[in-house]
Amino acid sequence: MTASDQTSSIAHGFVHPAYFYRGAEEYLHGTVGFIREGLANGEPVAVSVPTGNLALIREALGGDADAVRLLDMTVEGRNPGRIIPGVLRAFADAHPDTRVRIIGEPIWADRSPLEYPACVQHEALINAAFAGRAVTILCPYDLDTLPARAIADAFHTHPTVIGDTGETASGDYDPDRVVAEYNRPLPPPPETAQTLTFDTATVATARHAAVGYARRCGMSEQRVMDLELVVGEATTNSVLHGGGQGVLAYWVEGSQFCCQIQDSGHITDPLAGRLPAPPRRPGGRGLLLINQLADLVRLHTAERGTTLRIHLPLAAAA
Repeated sequence: MTASDQTSSIAHGFVHPAYFYRGAEEYLHGTVGFIREGLANGEPVAVSVPTGNLALIREALGGDADAVRLLDMTVEGRNPGRIIPGVLRAFADAHPDTRVRIIGEPIWADRSPLEYPACVQHEALINAAFAGRAVTILCPYDLDTLPARAIADAFHTHPTVIGDTGETASGDYDPDRVVAEYNRPLPPPPETAQTLTFDTATVATARHAAVGYARRCGMSEQRVMDLELVVGEATTNSVLHGGGQGVLAYWVEGSQFCCQIQDSGHITDPLAGRLPAPPRRPGGRGLLLINQLADLVRLHTAERGTTLRIHLPLAAAA
């Protein structure tokens, strides 16, 4: 059974299968079949996959490629926290009156161990973000290059899986457990990190200190503007919702500028910062903006407090 077969009789609700494949031939057999079936049904189709796979799909589609929204996941989904609002919901919300099809491949072999927890939480949270929506999101998993842990987690985050024996229900489906399991304490900042405490009176001072340090480390002015917004939103959230104060740490790791904000708040909504903000509701956009601007956002939250770690590149965007 191919990835397209399993959706042919579905008329309602949200569908979220994992598609296990080996090699380019299997990859194209499942993904292109899925796309062409959607186009034949008059369904809007979007594809967001890593660069090499995107080229394969584009070539295989030929003239039909112009009818599909094609996106490079290594760019659009560099930070897993922005995939739901910036890719999946953006496309689905643009077509509210019809079923849509999306291929999303957020986990590939070159994802780092640092990024992986955010990736697997993203896959789990898709189910809550699209509950009841007329949307099908197919997620390819490369059996030849991904570690066993990623394949096992796919059974936890997808209600159905497609493999050699066709489509089957996942007996291990438990996305809430995955979200909780990967809500892990973050390692402490390095000893070289700059650290300062801030409150209502000193939140602006903290922001300026981080920006000044980033400039001294060679961060491009384009990224400095992003950093100023990110640190401003994160520290303001701590003042307003995290007990009135927090601790800001910042340092450089290779080509990345890292900043961490700790406070005594507790984020109870796992989808915070991962859904488009309601247009007429004031506020509630801080984490969303951070996810949009950052290369990676890691979060650990518990009743005793929250740690938010943000990675931004030092260099300007291409």
